[in-house]
Amino acid sequence: MNLSNQKILIVGGGSGMGLALARRCVEAGATVIIAGRSEARLRQAREAFGNPSGLEVAVVDIAREDQVAALFAEIGGLDHIVSTAADIEGAYRLLPELDLKAAQRMVDSKLFGPLLLANHGAPRLAANGSMSFISGIAAYRPAARGSVVAAVNAALEGLVRALAVELAPIRVNAVSPGWIDTTIWALVAGDRKAEMLAAMAERLPVGRVGQPEDIADAIFFLIGNGFTTGTTLHVEGGHRLV
Repeated sequence: MNLSNQKILIVGGGSGMGLALARRCVEAGATVIIAGRSEARLRQAREAFGNPSGLEVAVVDIAREDQVAALFAEIGGLDHIVSTAADIEGAYRLLPELDLKAAQRMVDSKLFGPLLLANHGAPRLAANGSMSFISGIAAYRPAARGSVVAAVNAALEGLVRALAVELAPIRVNAVSPGWIDTTIWALVAGDRKAEMLAAMAERLPVGRVGQPEDIADAIFFLIGNGFTTGTTLHVEGGHRLV
């Protein structure tokens, strides 16, 4: 797919799935803006790319409406908006240990953040543009400690369907990843990360856990497919089957 002359905002583009997608889109000719809360991380990501002219950075906290509005006022027109952002720290806990402030940060980053991006970003999007968000397998295979994560992922998928109707012809979709080998697992599993991922790899029909590039491929498909909207694309190695 050739993305020349297209402009794409990727919130969460400084690491993991968002960073893998940014690389894909830049290689396809797009101008990409990677956005997030850490300017240092964003600039490190850009330097790791070799500082290409097609990759820009923008600092924003998508839980803050004033910052989201200012971001879109600055960057102007767009073709696609993607958010892979998720603030999971402290939210993956058993109920007696759950910090409600951490739970709220999770809700802000994965539900209200996308809502604000849609609200302020839709007027900036081309009519044939798209929005893509990240939900997750926890909505379908919840585990102990994952009540907040499961609830937010499920709510986000409901939001995606509603936005696809309200914002048409702009397309709005979600990707639901399974277990993906990213740094977020350090927050979920601590020093048992490698052990837990290896155990899941043995269970999955595909025989491995996912990589950020697997999810980047899925979002890349949604960006380019003009006949897909209101859909959750499951990229989880068969996790829902086991």
